[in-house]
Amino acid sequence: MDQRQAAPVRPGQTELETAPDTIFALSSGAGRAGVAVVRLSGPAAGDALRALGGRTDAPRLARLVSLRDPADGAPLDRALVLWFPGPKSFTGEDVVELHLHGGPAVVEGALTALAALPGLRPAEAGEFSRRAFDHGKMDFTHAEGLADLIAAETPAQRRQALAQMDGCLSRLYEGWRAELVRCLAHMEAAIDFADEADAAHAGADLVPRLTALRDAMAAHLADSRRGERLRDGFTVVLLGAPNAGKSSLLNALSRSDAAIVSEIAGTTRDMVRVRMNIAGFPVTLVDTAGLRESDDVIEREGVRRARAAAAAADLALVLVPADTLGDISETEADARVAALVGATDGPARVRLASKADLAAAGWGPPTGWLAVSAATGAGLDGVSERLADALGAAAPPAQGTVLTRARHRRAVEDSLAALDRFLAVAAAAGDGARDGGGDDPWTPVDGDLVLQAEDLRLAVRGIGRILGRVDVEELLDVVFADFCIGK
Repeated sequence: MDQRQAAPVRPGQTELETAPDTIFALSSGAGRAGVAVVRLSGPAAGDALRALGGRTDAPRLARLVSLRDPADGAPLDRALVLWFPGPKSFTGEDVVELHLHGGPAVVEGALTALAALPGLRPAEAGEFSRRAFDHGKMDFTHAEGLADLIAAETPAQRRQALAQMDGCLSRLYEGWRAELVRCLAHMEAAIDFADEADAAHAGADLVPRLTALRDAMAAHLADSRRGERLRDGFTVVLLGAPNAGKSSLLNALSRSDAAIVSEIAGTTRDMVRVRMNIAGFPVTLVDTAGLRESDDVIEREGVRRARAAAAAADLALVLVPADTLGDISETEADARVAALVGATDGPARVRLASKADLAAAGWGPPTGWLAVSAATGAGLDGVSERLADALGAAAPPAQGTVLTRARHRRAVEDSLAALDRFLAVAAAAGDGARDGGGDDPWTPVDGDLVLQAEDLRLAVRGIGRILGRVDVEELLDVVFADFCIGK
């Protein structure tokens, strides 16, 4: 008996419209390689494999097969072939993987042969993962974790993506949603069976339960956007007066010649960005125009952009040349920084005495400052360590459940707002009952039940949007458009 599961029919679709094509794509990287993986998924995947010369009698067993073009029998490659009958596959459909030699001509020949077979077409971006979602192989948070893993540039990003793929967010949100659904069921019972005393009082504990859930959501949101910052990368901006050594430090830290270095003050007019990995954290280091008053229109615009970049950054490296500091105190040095870059509003600051090689012999930086010389390399390790400490403090813990996307944050905020409305009405109704001489806690018989039930439905819907449990169609294209072809 065939146990395979068809993709569910979504509202507004007919059975004919849900009959999927069989899709194929190069799932490994483009260009020359030792091995190139071509993936097929759909009802004609097995037929396509047999047409190429393979067999489908041994699922999940790697076989070496001489592949031939079905059109003329010409050899294509000797490849390792795997057959995964649905639903036990990545997509839940019949899946074939062709592990070819990675030469461009080999890959092109295989893709051309597949395109000529009836019922097959090239996959769109993210379509394999979209089909996995349609067949219940993953929810939205799992799919987004997979996309983040593919895009991960650093170990910290990889760990966060793997945790999300492992279901840490899914379990949290599913738990919240289940509790909200249970509470909503009690509210619905109070509305539908208002004459039944048991139904009316079944939800007498709703307020403490929903208060605890509301507090958990608020704590989840109060994470300083740590997960989102790690996923998107941290921004570190270099600030200072003209010719303070910002461009030289950028080049030294990034080990590149990304920024033009000149003794002429004001060389940097626009921002220069370099992507880096600092202690496992993804960082965009931004060189900016020197901060000073100027009559030059272009330089003034550069200064404006520098200040705007600083306001949006996660961390600022503020440079003051060491030979201009002398023996001033930390307070005096910090006052000079404040005069240069403004008040304390904005990102955290690491204060650097730059061009330390030009300072007098025996000179030391003010307390809390780091001396650094891009010319000699002295102090660069200290700057990297200070950056790593600051980024580590801003990053999410290695173990924990954090928000990773603005979409999740908006959905939790919507659910929290709905719960706040519910609890406000409950509090007012309870106060009214006590003013009338009662001392019992709030129950679903107090207040406007229909409005309160609607607030609970909105809270359920908000969390459901994260998981793809409601309003699915409007999110599918957004979520899976981030994937590459072949995933």
